[in-house]
Amino acid sequence: MKGYMTFAGAARHDPAVDDWFGQDDGELRKLAFHWFHRLKACGDDVTELVHDNYPTACVEAVAFAYVGVFKRHVNIGFFLGTELPDPANLLEGSGKRMRHVKVRPGESLDTAALQALIDSAYADIQARLVAA
Repeated sequence: MKGYMTFAGAARHDPAVDDWFGQDDGELRKLAFHWFHRLKACGDDVTELVHDNYPTACVEAVAFAYVGVFKRHVNIGFFLGTELPDPANLLEGSGKRMRHVKVRPGESLDTAALQALIDSAYADIQARLVAA
């Protein structure tokens, strides 16, 4: 699939993802785990791996989202984020394709809008796979 991030090593369960979440960074890592669980819950065809030190969710082998822990926030990133509907204007970034949402502990977040982005990213990749 030209133009998409594909990973031959993506699996339904990757022990490297468990290891990544097993690191004790406190509240931010737990927040990232929560959102990664939501990515994984999109469907039975969701696979995972660690790419560039971030847990990454794929549909089969095509990446659609990742989580990353930073000093004061968690990113929920979308590989084709520029093509997602974002009526709540949660997405940030200026890359050619990727966008992310910053989640900060203690700050309000439109969780329904973020879940809608997750659902859209998953559905988008599924549709692209069918069309390929």
